Amino acid sequence: MSDDLLLIMADTEDLMNKSIGHLETELLKIRAGKANPQILEGIVVDYYGSLTPINQVGNISVLDARTLSIQPWEKNMLQPIERAIIASNIGLNPQNDGNTIRLYMPPLTEERRRELVKKANGEGENSKVAIRNLRRDAIESIKKLQKEGLSEDESKDAEKEVQDLTNSFITKVDNHLARKEKEIMAI
Repeated sequence: MSDDLLLIMADTEDLMNKSIGHLETELLKIRAGKANPQILEGIVVDYYGSLTPINQVGNISVLDARTLSIQPWEKNMLQPIERAIIASNIGLNPQNDGNTIRLYMPPLTEERRRELVKKANGEGENSKVAIRNLRRDAIESIKKLQKEGLSEDESKDAEKEVQDLTNSFITKVDNHLARKEKEIMAI
């Protein structure tokens, strides 16, 4: 296989791995009934006029299976943290005791579990679309090399290899989704 083909394959595999990494990150944000600090990722707090990630204004810890605790480093940050959590619309109601903020995870209803599974499947579908777009780009690059003198046999072999790579990454997405669905539906 030529150096150009090897480069195309390596780039495509790297980008597909990044797509899987993004899916894993998004699936962590979907709560499955258990307290998980990842739920708070992406929430920003107004810290003296600048937007700061919530994990940089306080210590986030898991107290038990259904409770998160946020201990702000400055007491005057309790209100901004509460406002940020409410504004984030993650479905949790902060409880402020004057020192810490507690987030209690309500038990999930069957209907809510199904909604979360749909959300996870939507994220999975987005990853599959991204992987298929990467396949298309790689095949276009291979066809461009073929016009520049690459043999037809090498081109077909490379396209088959790209398709096999795509299939393996789609299977990885399906495995992640099956695991997340099992986790969400477990009572």
